[in-house]
Amino acid sequence: MSNNDCFISKEPDKKKNQHTATFKDVLMQIGLPVILTLLSLITLFPILWVACSSFKPQSELFTVPMTFLPHTFTLENYAESLGRGNFPLYFCNTLFVSVVSTLITIIINVMAGYALAKYVFPLRNTIFTVMIATLMIPLQVIMIPIFLQLKSFGLLNNLWGIIIPPAATPTGVFLARQYLVTIPDSMIEAARIDGSGEWFIFRKIILPLSKPIVATIAIFSFMWRWNDYLWPLIVISKNDKQTIQQALATFVGQLQINWSNLLAMTTITIIPVIIVFFAFQKFFMQGITAGAVKG
Repeated sequence: MSNNDCFISKEPDKKKNQHTATFKDVLMQIGLPVILTLLSLITLFPILWVACSSFKPQSELFTVPMTFLPHTFTLENYAESLGRGNFPLYFCNTLFVSVVSTLITIIINVMAGYALAKYVFPLRNTIFTVMIATLMIPLQVIMIPIFLQLKSFGLLNNLWGIIIPPAATPTGVFLARQYLVTIPDSMIEAARIDGSGEWFIFRKIILPLSKPIVATIAIFSFMWRWNDYLWPLIVISKNDKQTIQQALATFVGQLQINWSNLLAMTTITIIPVIIVFFAFQKFFMQGITAGAVKG
């Protein structure tokens, strides 16, 4: 067989491979976005249904077949929810706890992550390993000792009793440390040579460069504190100190539930979390992927 015959016989296989590769590329470009869009809609459907149903009257919620959009649009559910009991007070309590706790968590976690990433001291890696190991300890194990400590400090039925115990989180310190490892040491050394103090370096160099991980910790911390139900239930027993999650649980009666008002209250509780996420989403993925850096 001549060389020309070999070249001719291989040409169809080459074209076939090119055609297969092109088909796969088109399938990935079209099929993957479609699949991701469908999964997103499936995930968002319960939230969207709750939001739309909050504008329905009570009688329309149980119609068969179920409707997605309200036939009779009403704002009475929101008016009754906001005017019922101390719901605005519960909302303000939860907002105060979430915002203050998030700010404290960011400061403590970033400072701890910076120390573990850039300072050299004895047992540094051991301390980091032990801290990560605490992630395996469930809250139920340490709940009673923390409760007794809060009682001795007089922080029961106090919003600070909800804020202080979970201020430093191993997850936040881990994410901060992994991100700060990627910052060049030469930048910090140059600042020290110029006579900058450690606090100045942290405040003027490290924090501005840590916006992605700060945003990530802020989103996680705000969501945890806003949606937390168990710890406020243990610490708070006074009605005027309750959080919004306790209010939602109290709103569900034993014999009768006003589902329209409950859906309206639930929709209101979702809004702050969505606002925080969209406010920090620009840096969210960058901060998350930094946790995969080996350091």
